[in-house]
Amino acid sequence: MFKSAGLVARYDKEKALQLTKEIATHLNSKGIKVFMEDSLADKIEIPIETVPLKEMKTDFIITIGGDGTILRTCLNSPKPEPPILGINMGARGFLTEVEPDDACNAIDRILKDNFRIEKCTKLSAKIDDETLPDALNDVVISAGEPSKILYTEICKDGKSILKCQADGLIVATQTGATGYSLSAGGPVLDKMMDAILVTPICSLTVFRSIVFPSEAEITLNVIRPKMMCIMIDGNYHHMKSEKELTVKITKSKNVSSFIRFENDFYDKLRGRLLFQGPR
Repeated sequence: MFKSAGLVARYDKEKALQLTKEIATHLNSKGIKVFMEDSLADKIEIPIETVPLKEMKTDFIITIGGDGTILRTCLNSPKPEPPILGINMGARGFLTEVEPDDACNAIDRILKDNFRIEKCTKLSAKIDDETLPDALNDVVISAGEPSKILYTEICKDGKSILKCQADGLIVATQTGATGYSLSAGGPVLDKMMDAILVTPICSLTVFRSIVFPSEAEITLNVIRPKMMCIMIDGNYHHMKSEKELTVKITKSKNVSSFIRFENDFYDKLRGRLLFQGPR
């Protein structure tokens, strides 16, 4: 039985902030101890304890926003990560589970133990001996300047696979296959496929995507330029300038967990990605 909940919301949407307040009131009425991300303290006037996201050690977390809010939460929340219920207040909300009108009903279902947990693979990235935050969606490398080509050697388990000339490379999980990688022309991976996907961004060579087994170690050796930008889940950015630039990516020991009800992967794919129009 869950006894505590954390609330994380997008800052730029008044409806998201109002819904956060309503959810907090509903959780309190159910006897659940509620903690709110401290960055919301001056935006929502409600007597609730606030904590930094990095210290939100609750039984579960409710995100009120889109996929970006979820990715930020997974990047910064304590490990092991609490399960997340995503409420869609974004443009796509592919990672979210319920719409705003169903938020309180979804919470009631959770408190009645009427849900399932979906665990999603994450990626661990290292530059030399420096370990970076885990990625739920993707690790992206580029030259750090617009229209500057990145010359990269891609290796699997220490063996060179190919050399690539592109604006950058996206290394994605099955979850991330429906994100930036898909926009760059990569394939969708079935929910049952635990794999690592490498997709080039605007490749000059004849190279689309490669699907590697999830247990593989992917090494990206940057040949030139001698400067690289690495981005994780669109939230973490890191510039690196060295004579030898190498990024090693493996399956992480950590996972992200999501509270799910009845939604089907392909129903969500059709409804929120393939045929979605502007809001």
